[in-house]
Amino acid sequence: MPTMFDASVPTATRALRNLIHVLEKGAAHAEAKKIEPAVLVNSRLYPDMFPLVKQVQIASDIAKGGTGRLAQVEAPKFEDNEKTFAECIDRLKKTVAFVESLGAAQVDGSEGRTVSWTTGAGKTRSMEGMPYLLTHVMPNVFFHCATAYNILRHNGVELGKLDFLGVPKT
Repeated sequence: MPTMFDASVPTATRALRNLIHVLEKGAAHAEAKKIEPAVLVNSRLYPDMFPLVKQVQIASDIAKGGTGRLAQVEAPKFEDNEKTFAECIDRLKKTVAFVESLGAAQVDGSEGRTVSWTTGAGKTRSMEGMPYLLTHVMPNVFFHCATAYNILRHNGVELGKLDFLGVPKT
């Protein structure tokens, strides 16, 4: 069975690196098709859903906040002021750097520790570490990464499943 570190840090950073790749393809598509990049960055799948930029911000926040809470370390706060592909990619790179700064000794052993956080609705929630990671953090990271992928795919960016999943390291 993987450790808490193995299930969180490498998994979250891989998802974010794959999202960086997806965003790079989105930026290249906008340039090649002479589409104003802001059109794609602000696109959404449905009027009541968040746009691409917010999907990136939430994926970043969940990954850094979730792993930081497991490691009992304060995650960096970002201003949510990204407006371009480059700014979104930079945010994800900073998030990956933070998450990768967490060591196994900080994260392992958190499976039974109570983790508390404030939701977007302002409510405080608490869970034990293992269910927090497996039923809250990772599903949310994947949801927002997948939604960002889907927004770009819906807008004509040539993406495939391997762009989302990435190529496994051998």
